[in-house]
Parts: sequence; C-alpha cells; structure tokens
Amino acid sequence: MLSILSETEGISTQLVENALPNVEKVMIIQQQPVMESAIDVLTNVGKFGRVVLKARGDSIPFAVAVANIVTKNLMKGNSEIVEITVDSENNSGKFGMTLVSTIQIIIAKK
Repeated sequence: MLSILSETEGISTQLVENALPNVEKVMIIQQQPVMESAIDVLTNVGKFGRVVLKARGDSIPFAVAVANIVTKNLMKGNSEIVEITVDSENNSGKFGMTLVSTIQIIIAKK
C-alpha cells in the first residue's frame, strides 16, 4: 500500500492512496522561472487533483502566469481554476505598518 505524506494548510497528514480523492497540495509561488513552477504545479495537479497556489506582493503576477499556463496550455481543457481569493495583510516595513497584497488560486483537475 502506497502512502503519501503531504502538508495541507499547515497540518501534516498521512494519506493512504485512494482514501481521500480530493486532497489539495499548497504551493507557495515566488519569483522563480515561470515554466519551472508550471511544471511543478502540473505534476502536483496530476498527483493530488487539486493545487492551491499562494503568492504575496511582487510574486502575484508569477502565480497568475503559472495558473494560466497550466490551465490554458499544459492541461488544455482538463483542468480549471476553481477559486481565486485576493486579500491583503499587515506587514511591518521601514515606514511603519504597510499592506501587502496576497492571492490564492485553486486549480483542480476536471
């Protein structure tokens, strides 16, 4: 029996294959090559069925580009963006408290 160790929303859980079909993998997108990130997301969508992309600040355009590449180009019609959540959080900066934008994009296999 194959078991997969995954971190879902900050909680470590051990999953047995076929026990929970809609498991999601959380991936933090940073300023890295977009195609490398897209391939990583594609692999995880294939494994888990759902992937949550999270990004903040200047990394948000990278997360949007990765989501578009995966859903429109790599998995043409076999995946969809289920939900997009945009928010902001307080962050301390050199000028006091500042707001930092955040985004969460959920991609699922059809």
